Amino acid sequence: MWTIMSFVHILGALSVGFYLLLPFIVSKMSTLSLPAQEGTAVAIRSFNIFAQVGLLIQFITGGYLMSQGDYSVAWMIVTCVLIIALFAISGMMSRPLKSAVAKIKEKKDISAEAGKLRMMSAILAVCLLVMVYFMVFNTVI
Repeated sequence: MWTIMSFVHILGALSVGFYLLLPFIVSKMSTLSLPAQEGTAVAIRSFNIFAQVGLLIQFITGGYLMSQGDYSVAWMIVTCVLIIALFAISGMMSRPLKSAVAKIKEKKDISAEAGKLRMMSAILAVCLLVMVYFMVFNTVI
């Protein structure tokens, strides 16, 4: 069962890897034409939903793998806080995405939404990088 859960856990990690690319995508979004901005925002929204499913897979399989392994309590707390932060920020990102799509359709300025998306995508990328660090070096704390 360990190998199956490890495999599914790694597949979930691949889907969450989208958050590492997201800051670069969002930073170039404002330079695009309006139809391209709309398409990019819709694509980001779709990939965000896909990555949230990946986060759920990570949470379930990671919980199982944690229960079978010998990890420090501090490590378990840090990884749980990080995955909850990833869930929260990716969920909060859906509102500015919806608002950006609506404003683009009305041909309005999306600079406020773009700023929020830049900030949230950067936080997501940093949280994910820290999470990967703790997954690789699980004896640090």
